[in-house]
Amino acid sequence: MQSLPCCPPAGGILADFNKYRYKSQMDWFVTDRWETPAGFETLYSERLLRLPDGYVCYSPPPYAPDIVPLPALSNGFVTFGCFNNLAKITRAVIRAWCAILRHVPDARLVLKTHQFSDGPTRERVLAVFQHGGVDPTRVELRGSSGHRAFMNEYNQIDLVLDPFPYSGGLTTCEALWMGVPTITMPSEIFASRHSVSHLSNAGLADWVVADVDAYVALAVAKAADRDGLATLRAGLRAQVKASPLCDAPRFGRNLGSALRHVWQEWCEGR
Repeated sequence: MQSLPCCPPAGGILADFNKYRYKSQMDWFVTDRWETPAGFETLYSERLLRLPDGYVCYSPPPYAPDIVPLPALSNGFVTFGCFNNLAKITRAVIRAWCAILRHVPDARLVLKTHQFSDGPTRERVLAVFQHGGVDPTRVELRGSSGHRAFMNEYNQIDLVLDPFPYSGGLTTCEALWMGVPTITMPSEIFASRHSVSHLSNAGLADWVVADVDAYVALAVAKAADRDGLATLRAGLRAQVKASPLCDAPRFGRNLGSALRHVWQEWCEGR
């Protein structure tokens, strides 16, 4: 194994621990160019350690179900979906989803999260959709399930609508692995940009939009292109598997190089 460029004396390690144990911030923040683009540095107290690809690597579970053909081809209508935590689904998000459903009058929307195992919670959310001019029968709210069953339910979804300003993270990776692309709208905060990182690493940067109008317009356009969705779905798992998003050795090398850079700077500054 290659030796590190320098090694502080043992006594120095304890001294440094006592010196920094009460610090209220970290020195570095692991990220990438999509999570924190150039110019975002002033939004962080830490220094940004940008990895060349994504800031995370996705390892799909071995029990992930096989992908089925696009559901819309047999259903005769498009099914939008979002399997994110209810805390991310704000009234602004629901307003955007209602606009999409009004533009695509035969479409359905499936929302799945553990909070929908509770009846009164389901009723409150459906009332918001009804207030937005959408028949509640077009919105299906599903509660918790085992993980394999959870992933299999993507086989009933044609495309995912990401919440904002807190986007999906793992849920976006899982949807991509199941052949389902995600429409996302990042903003300046880190939590809003997880999906743009994952989609960009998977070669789907064209599913990223800048504002709500574009979000609605892209959802409507993609819903109308069923042949395009079917083609994308058929090859998406292979595309994602071959991408940096799922390349663990590549991610490990990148992270190792980045951490070595941090260590070298720390040694030089002693």
